[in-house]
Amino acid sequence: MLLSEEPETEEIKSSTVDGGKGTWKHAAFHVATTIATPAAYAPLPFALASLGWVLGVSSLVGGTLVTWYSSLLIASLWGWNGNNHITYKHLAHSIFGFWGYWSIAFFQQVASLGNNIAIQIAAGTSLKAVYKYYYRDGSLTLQHFIIFFGAFELFLSQLPNIHSLRWVNALCTFSTIGFAATTIGVTIYNGNKIDRASIDYSLHGSSYSKTFKAFNALGAIAFSFGDAMLPEIQNTVREPAKKSMYKGVSAAYSVIVLIYWQLAFCGYWAFGSEVQPYILASLTIPKWTIVMANLFAVIQISGCYQIYCRPTYAYFEERILSNKSASQFSFRNHFIRLTCTSVYIALVTLVAAAMPFFGDFVSICGAIGFTPLDFVFPAIAYLKAGRMPKGTKLRRSIQLLNCIIATWFSVVATLGCIGAVRLIKEDIKTY
Repeated sequence: MLLSEEPETEEIKSSTVDGGKGTWKHAAFHVATTIATPAAYAPLPFALASLGWVLGVSSLVGGTLVTWYSSLLIASLWGWNGNNHITYKHLAHSIFGFWGYWSIAFFQQVASLGNNIAIQIAAGTSLKAVYKYYYRDGSLTLQHFIIFFGAFELFLSQLPNIHSLRWVNALCTFSTIGFAATTIGVTIYNGNKIDRASIDYSLHGSSYSKTFKAFNALGAIAFSFGDAMLPEIQNTVREPAKKSMYKGVSAAYSVIVLIYWQLAFCGYWAFGSEVQPYILASLTIPKWTIVMANLFAVIQISGCYQIYCRPTYAYFEERILSNKSASQFSFRNHFIRLTCTSVYIALVTLVAAAMPFFGDFVSICGAIGFTPLDFVFPAIAYLKAGRMPKGTKLRRSIQLLNCIIATWFSVVATLGCIGAVRLIKEDIKTY
């Protein structure tokens, strides 16, 4: 079942010994922080407005159930061939060989860059909203706050690994709940203050425009469930890693369901087809609660950003630092880490500041990055690894379900990419 080809430029790392120290609670913090960022679920009311109630609700519920199932599939593949594959790339190599390794490497980089560009725009938008509350006539622009947030992330990037972020991510998880509770409450309050007769839930525009908006919305929903780091997170958990990860993923998805569905439904109910891509931009009163929601958003996004930049850091550090320094804490290693992280964050900050199209980056990242990683790959990897139940009926049911998931979400990825590229093109014309 294993292919013999190996990437020529990188040693394939696997281990028969688990070095993780975290518990299932730490895994839940990491998973919740990675998925349930405000930048992920704040666009959901806008996605529903682009699809309508029936298609929007069914897409959101379907996306929730499929990604929960897919996450459990990935967790179940831990040690499937006797080795604990410590990254998504190495898990893919163990199942699909050379092409699997580099395919996942590509999709992870797209997801990492696209996600961090989108959430840096969201963080800058939230910081600017707080600034404008205190300095209504202030001269600082969105680009200034995008840069300030990038500088803060450069500081956090000097922490050595994902496990070292566990308390940051615990704070981020509580901030997620705080953001959701505040935003849902303020959204309902604003909705009750609006003349309900003026709210329109119809899909606007030509058939051509509505079609591309629907494609874009599918990409946004895929982005909202993005988690391209499950094996990396599982590697931080002590044995029994599978059982701990099942509990951690399920606990995280309990929080996700509580947050996603309520905010999506309340946001679309409150503002109808006029809801903004970033829900906080639709809120008007009371001002102090909107400030609080924006602060919660910035705190949570700071942790999510770190989770997604770690594969890129690891990729370069494995090449530059490998066996060239006796101490992990040497000055040379710290200097190399500072240089690598500075280049990465400067690149992300530059793109975010130059093209602050939050909704467009959300959609294209969801379509090209997260849909293959979170919907398509888990389904086909489980089939290829041969981890089927012994019962014939159950085995056939899982085979059919996985084939349907992989096929349908391959179509979703294509449609979402088409819709996102078109909207970016239109936004650049008017920016």
